[in-house]
Amino acid sequence: MIRTLPNSKAYTTGFKVFIVLYFVFLFAPLVVTMVLAFNNSMFPALPWQGFTWDWFFGKGPDKIGIFHDAINLRSIYTSFRVAAGVTILSTVVGTMAAFLFEQEEFRFKKLLYFLMLAPMVIPGVILGISILMFSTAVGLFFENTFGWNMDMFSPGIGLVIFGQFSFITTIVTLLISARLKKFDRTLEEAAYNLGANRLEVIWFITLNYLRPAIIGAAIVAFLMSFENFNTTLFLVGSNATLPINLYLQVRDGSTPVINAIAFLLIVTTSCIAVVNLYSGSRNKT
Repeated sequence: MIRTLPNSKAYTTGFKVFIVLYFVFLFAPLVVTMVLAFNNSMFPALPWQGFTWDWFFGKGPDKIGIFHDAINLRSIYTSFRVAAGVTILSTVVGTMAAFLFEQEEFRFKKLLYFLMLAPMVIPGVILGISILMFSTAVGLFFENTFGWNMDMFSPGIGLVIFGQFSFITTIVTLLISARLKKFDRTLEEAAYNLGANRLEVIWFITLNYLRPAIIGAAIVAFLMSFENFNTTLFLVGSNATLPINLYLQVRDGSTPVINAIAFLLIVTTSCIAVVNLYSGSRNKT
């Protein structure tokens, strides 16, 4: 809607109704899920049976809260381990890739850029199956040829980190590259003229300028890894991540403890997003 142009009352009313319906559609499921975390019922659904804290702090035997649920706590810990590993690898490699693709034209640059983007357009299910089949084939090769039992090629945390890293790194690279394109190269030239070496220029000038983008990309990588389901489903071993564990609970039937988990995740991610947005606005000023 262009504010400078006159609009009819019907158009203005319709526009406002659309905005309201859009945000209701977007946030109503989240609000209902959060409210049901406090429902005094054995089922994670309506009707409302009264307010309770049991799905957070209950010790059983009927109601076991999230803070006393060993299975869910173990899956949350596994997700944190995977997300931390993916974040570190993706941020380091993504930053280096951003530097690479912002260099002057070099041989096979467009081909490498296309290959970098490929994991983003490949469905997560196909990516997970492909990585599983590849790792299985490599593991069997080492076992049949040399007699080595290579656990790193078996489904587990390591393979999950590798699978998520394959496509999350692309997103990190794009986020950092977007800020690197705005970098004024004359700042590096000035630092060279003042006697700084290459390492000092990168550390104190370039990386300092990229710090907001690197932090933001790392947060995005962590959140994407933490909630990933499609790729992780085919690569996870006996230690299930939180999304896989929640899927199994919803499929087999669960208590409102899954709503309590959702409540904690929504609040935590919202706080991270607000802090990141506030930090970004401060850096711009």
